[in-house]
Amino acid sequence: MKFMKLGSRPDTFYTIEAVRSVSSDVSSDLIIQVKGSKYMLHKFPLLSKCLRLQRICSESPETLQRQIIQLSDFPGGIEAFELCGKFCYGITITLSAYNIVEVRCAAEYLQMTEDVEKGNLVYKVEVFFNSCILHGWKDTIVTLQSTKAFPLWSEDLGITSRCIESIASKVSTHPSKVSLSHSHSRRVRDDISCNGAEIQQHRPTIKGWWAEDIAELSIDLYWRTMIAIKSSGKVPSNLIGEALQVYASRWLPNISVKVKAKKDAAASSSDSDSASEVTSKHRLLLESIVSLLPSEKGAASCSFLLKLLKAANILNASSSSKMELARRIALQLEEARVSDLLIPCLSHSSDTLYDVDMVQTILEQFMSQGQSPPTSPPRSKLEIQRRRRSRSAEIVNIEFQEARRSSSASHSSRLKVARIVDGYLQEIAKDRNLPLSKFIAIAETIPNFSRPDHDDLYQAIDIYLKAHPDLNKSERKKLCRILDCKKLSVEACMHAAQNEKLPLRVVPPGPLSTTTSNIPADDQWSMSGIKSPKSRISTLKPKAARDDDLDENNMNPDGMGRPSKLKTFCALPTRPKRMFNKLLSINRSGSEMN
Repeated sequence: MKFMKLGSRPDTFYTIEAVRSVSSDVSSDLIIQVKGSKYMLHKFPLLSKCLRLQRICSESPETLQRQIIQLSDFPGGIEAFELCGKFCYGITITLSAYNIVEVRCAAEYLQMTEDVEKGNLVYKVEVFFNSCILHGWKDTIVTLQSTKAFPLWSEDLGITSRCIESIASKVSTHPSKVSLSHSHSRRVRDDISCNGAEIQQHRPTIKGWWAEDIAELSIDLYWRTMIAIKSSGKVPSNLIGEALQVYASRWLPNISVKVKAKKDAAASSSDSDSASEVTSKHRLLLESIVSLLPSEKGAASCSFLLKLLKAANILNASSSSKMELARRIALQLEEARVSDLLIPCLSHSSDTLYDVDMVQTILEQFMSQGQSPPTSPPRSKLEIQRRRRSRSAEIVNIEFQEARRSSSASHSSRLKVARIVDGYLQEIAKDRNLPLSKFIAIAETIPNFSRPDHDDLYQAIDIYLKAHPDLNKSERKKLCRILDCKKLSVEACMHAAQNEKLPLRVVPPGPLSTTTSNIPADDQWSMSGIKSPKSRISTLKPKAARDDDLDENNMNPDGMGRPSKLKTFCALPTRPKRMFNKLLSINRSGSEMN
């Protein structure tokens, strides 16, 4: 840390019965009261350097032996006043980043300027601030933090703005050229005095070395500092995103647990006002972080953005902040994890565990971004190709290859998102309060061509049916319509064939499969061509339609039903039927011989 010493006399201030005074052969003739503290001092050393005290004394009649002055609005308190008083007496004082702001404000209040005396306190503090404080990394940050106690004075004197500009310039400079008196890991220290002597150690250069240090700033100062850093245009957007993540980790750790505990406590006690105040501070902090996010895609990780969205839901942040986060998440949704999408639902109007509507919004944003890539060059380009075959052919080919690469990337993203959504459906399907319409809406957001197989979707449907046993027949049919049975694997088909909760049965090809025309219109929602264990293609039909078909095929012309054994025989696959025919013929021949 840098420091500066002023004055040469030893400290002679002392306290008697809560009154501060200074040792002198001359009796005191001035009493100054500063925020409840009383000082018995002398006019000559103080009035010779403080223009404000001169004017106050000249306006007050000297009716008493000691003149009394009250400084009720003095900035900085008794510590700053005592430093100014000692400077007037020539007593040694030490200035550093920890007290320079309050001393500067106090000196300005007392008007200790060059108009009163050359080399006065305001001038010396300014020299130290500009030549030493602003040149050091830690000194600048500590000084900027100190301005929080005197916001108006610091703004008027330009202390805050100069500190912010200094930090922004250092961030955009190579660390080897910065006086790093405070490193990213808090391990580098240096002793620096104003005479230029310094002992400094430089740690290896790290990208984003500054993020953890400025994370100590309050949100208003941090916001202004980050705006200045972004405005310089010299810091990559990904480093800005990493810095914001460091700051959020510093000030929003486990926000969901803490806020919920505070809400529970507020509901059962009289501390609701304090809990609301804490929530408001966190909400302001989060919305400020969202406003600082770089516009470039990938500047902040998808996981970090989703954590911010969870916190926004918990803190009841503004809808604009939520929508901005949703838009940014949609840009890189393929990077998300299922656990990140499980956003708690705290709405009083919904009993669901997770905020499905927000995820629906994110998915819609994601799907609206993709456009169908061209599968062949545009017609106009083909015409140009015929006219200028030499050069234009190369241009068309390059553009087409770029379009194909973009197409491949977009399709790859959709495939990844489809996997994520199916995993998400499996998680939310366990929620007994999740309406069927919302489950279907999430599933249908992903187009069919983005799901190469429907095994994960089938598993989600199976979980939903188990968690919602009260669904009626029509609701189960509606749920299963989102399933493309042609995309089920052998294992999934076998499971579906034995799944009593599904309104489906896997029926082998044969006479029974030809009766689908007799199925009522509202039951013809099934799709044929399911993969069977042998041929990977079977027919998936409603259980009700299957029963109807069996009934129709098992009726005699006279209306009498066939024996149950014959029903079973009709339901057998082709090969087993042939075996049974052989057995029957052997039995018949044997009976005739007998």
